[in-house]
Amino acid sequence: MVAKTRKRRGLNSRYSSRLTSKYQATVPKEIRKHLHLKSGDQLVYELLPDDSVVIRKTTPLDLTYLKALNSTMNEWASKEDDKAYKNL
Repeated sequence: MVAKTRKRRGLNSRYSSRLTSKYQATVPKEIRKHLHLKSGDQLVYELLPDDSVVIRKTTPLDLTYLKALNSTMNEWASKEDDKAYKNL
């Protein structure tokens, strides 16, 4: 009996998607499978010193950290700021 092996893509595989006019993008199927993403999952974007970006599924620790940060980020939380940045 011969076991079937599934060809795995290497670590250097690249995938792309296109931004909509609302700056939304579809996560490619292979990435969704790899990260075990489902509808409603949240993603974290990390900017690295070399200007690259790492995208990964959030963990409970990420959510705790982001909630703690959110309470300190109210400097630009006014109606005027919302109006000024609405179309960015």
